[in-house]
Amino acid sequence: MANNKCLNCREYKNCKDSFTSWVFFIIGIIATIAVRVVTVLIDYNPLYAKIAWYIGILGFFTFFVYKFRVGQKRSKVINELGLTDKINKKEGLQESDYKVIGSILCSLSSKKERINYIFIFVLSAVALIVALLTDLTK
Repeated sequence: MANNKCLNCREYKNCKDSFTSWVFFIIGIIATIAVRVVTVLIDYNPLYAKIAWYIGILGFFTFFVYKFRVGQKRSKVINELGLTDKINKKEGLQESDYKVIGSILCSLSSKKERINYIFIFVLSAVALIVALLTDLTK
């Protein structure tokens, strides 16, 4: 759904790619990198490894608090409008219900979300390979 279709929706702040969502996306990426490089840094400089670990954990904490709050807001809207019951009972949805559902689906299909998962997967694989190679060559 294009952002302009969400303008009159209660979920608009969560659907559009706001500056805030980009900031927290970048925090998540930095945290992912920091935690993954700990395995490499531990053999070269334990102090740097510890710093990276703290940056990663603090970043993940911040990122997931943000994601939790966004999820709570979505859940509140869904409950206030009784959307789950309406869909389960196959009751007719109002125009405003369709807008909210469209906005939630829009936000759930975010490109940033997919990039974040791919980034975590790739960096985890690289960190695992580097850690194994480092351990095997000691």
